[in-house]
Amino acid sequence: MDEKKQGWLNIYKPVGISSFSTIYKIKKKFNIKKIGHAGTLDPNAEGILPIAINKTTKLIPFVSANSKKYNFKLKWGVQTTTDDSEGEVVNVSNKIPNVDEINKIINLFLGYIDQVPPKASATKVNGRRAYAILRAKKNFSLNSKKVYLKSIFHLNSSNNTSNFSIECGKGFYVRSLARDIAHQLMTYGHVIELKRTKVGNFTENSTILLDDLLKIGQSEFEFNFIHSSISMLDDILAYEVEERDDLNDLSLGKSIFINKNKLIKKPLNSDKKELVFLSNKGNIISFGKLSGDLFQPNKVLT
Repeated sequence: MDEKKQGWLNIYKPVGISSFSTIYKIKKKFNIKKIGHAGTLDPNAEGILPIAINKTTKLIPFVSANSKKYNFKLKWGVQTTTDDSEGEVVNVSNKIPNVDEINKIINLFLGYIDQVPPKASATKVNGRRAYAILRAKKNFSLNSKKVYLKSIFHLNSSNNTSNFSIECGKGFYVRSLARDIAHQLMTYGHVIELKRTKVGNFTENSTILLDDLLKIGQSEFEFNFIHSSISMLDDILAYEVEERDDLNDLSLGKSIFINKNKLIKKPLNSDKKELVFLSNKGNIISFGKLSGDLFQPNKVLT
């Protein structure tokens, strides 16, 4: 693939493969020079995995910061070392909460909350990943992090399991939420099924299954499945650059003057510098700060 080609893939990752293995298979199949993903999904989770191609990888932080939606199934009465079905059982309880008990407490988790990540996570402890320390069977504790839960719904319950749907912000751990909901109800619990259904503008309607993608040819891949880099960035200040001189100056990392009246999305507050994305024919070519009419690039993607 031409390394100048850029954009996003909206991949549906199946259970049983890591996020890293997913992007490695795509990179190898289509000969992509640089590739990356936004928001890791555990191997035993499925759902949307946004993937950036070539210079679009510089935009990953802006997608990772977007809200995400998940559906998950919680199994009551059992706590594991990993807060999912992969871990060893550490606590058990005979208490299975009823629907009324569940609905009474779940809204306590809405808004900004302090959340302790699972011990099987990439959180660092003195420079080491928590999951590596856990594998070494050493005792350790993790500090809580401030995270955001926008919504939570109890969908249904059956026997010793309950299904939920949530919308959350960056850095949120569904496994931690399941563990904490159970603790709030004076029992134990862990996630046995997890599905991510939305990441910002990445939705299930436009996904392609990983296996289906790997079966197609190069030309079909480039024509049908690569979304423009600007199409997946939500609620941004954007400006279409058309002048050849401006495009040339940007490619050299130079500042350019722009017409603020042509900004896409929302008006600027002229009292402060704001992050602006410059596009050309649907793809982001730079992002940086706008001071008055002067755009100063932070990153150039051409």
